[in-house]
Formats: sequence, structure tokens, C-alpha cells
Amino acid sequence: MSTTRLTSGNRSITGRVAIVSGAGSGIGRATAHLFADEGALVAVVDRNGEGVAQVVGEISDVHGADRVKGWTVDVTDNAALDALPDAVAETFGGIDILINNAGVVFNADMTTTTDVFDEAWDATLAVNITSYARLTRAALPYLMKSDGGRIVCTASTEGLGATGGIPAYNASKHAVIGLVRSLAVELGRHGITANAVCPGPIVTGMTANIADEHKEIFAKRRVPVRRYGQPEEIAHGMLNLVLPASSYMNGVILPVDGGMTSRHT
Repeated sequence: MSTTRLTSGNRSITGRVAIVSGAGSGIGRATAHLFADEGALVAVVDRNGEGVAQVVGEISDVHGADRVKGWTVDVTDNAALDALPDAVAETFGGIDILINNAGVVFNADMTTTTDVFDEAWDATLAVNITSYARLTRAALPYLMKSDGGRIVCTASTEGLGATGGIPAYNASKHAVIGLVRSLAVELGRHGITANAVCPGPIVTGMTANIADEHKEIFAKRRVPVRRYGQPEEIAHGMLNLVLPASSYMNGVILPVDGGMTSRHT
């Protein structure tokens, strides 16, 4: 029986090429920074060009311009998304890690399932799940060539249950978990792992419209650690899933939620 000896080498992503979508802010930004800190070559992808430029500049200042490059891409633009992996591979020589992290929740989705607007439903699923499947498909030829490709998708604790009033968002996050499990079964034989991180309540732009006092009340009632999480804490969960040493972690649905989903109520 062969075993994998854990060494500093297989606990490092130095020299690995990582695409991070939704990297212009929040969890994606934190992930791009952490991966760069850990030695990866990072493709920063977001539809917000200013956010892309800022993150690329921050990483360049610390690690050098050859370690990071930005792409301003709307993940609902099929042609642009399909072309992205080729551009990244041409720049960095391949792709080893894919972080599907772009995500939205629309105000128009803040309603009941029977009343949700078609536009909000379609737009939410286009970003939160269809872009994940499409970008994964486009990146697969490169991940196949990698020595242990890694796919991580951002789901949510909403994909493990549901909160009333955001049916499109809930549905999209359940779909992400289904996609990840399918990819894990399909791609494991090729040495590629697929996993999902399920953030709980996190301090990001998505929660910026929630008053601080309401966040505090919610956290004390629902989150055992009694606070909202930080984007960097989700990034560390993602890092653990993409390490070479994590080759047996496949199809994992990892809550990073301060223990919230461990509660009965």
C-alpha cells in the first residue's frame, strides 16, 4: 500500500498557477492575496476593472508584476469566459488551480419563490452556477495536464439549507454543491479534485447593507463563535483544499461558518 508522506513540498503551492474569479473584492480578493503570499502565480478575474487593477497592484507591490496578472471579464459573457483559460495558460504556462468564486445576490431576488422576477432568477444562476460550470469546462484541458489539478467552488451555508426570501440565491448555491460532487466523481480518476467551501455570514460587500447592530444580534443568536467571519478566513479554507497534500480531499463540502450549521436551531 502506497502512502503520501507529508513534506513541506506537498504543503506548498509555490509555482502553481491559480485562476480566481470574483477576485476584485471580498473573498476572492483575500484568496488571491493569500495564494500569492503562498507562492502561487495568480490570475485575478473580475468584471470590475477597478477592483482587478487594485488587487493586481497590491500583489505586484509585494511579490512582483511577474507573479500576477488581471483580466476584466464578465463571467456571463460566454465568449470571454471560454477564452480566459487560454489567455491565462499563455501567460503563466498552464493552470493548476481553479477557484470559482464569482457571486451575486440581487435585490430583486429578495422576495418569495412565487414572485421572484425572471431577470433576477436568470442573472443569479448565470453568475453563481453557470459560470462555474462553463469556466471549469474551459479550464479542464489545462487542469488535466497539471500534476494534481484543483477545483474549489464557493457555495454557501445557504446551499446546506435555506433562508426565506432569496430563492434564486438559495437554488444557485445548492446547485454549486451538486456540480462539485459531480466533478469530484468524474474527475478524480484524472488526479483532479473538486471541493466546495460554504461560507457562513462574512463581512463582505454582500453584507454591507446589513446594519452592524443587526449583524451583532444575528451572530450572538446563531453563530457559536458569536461574530461574522472575515474573507481571509474563507481564503484559508480554500488554501487547505488546493494543497498538493490534499489529494484525498475530493467532493468535500466544507462549511466555514463559525459552527453555525452545527446548531439544531
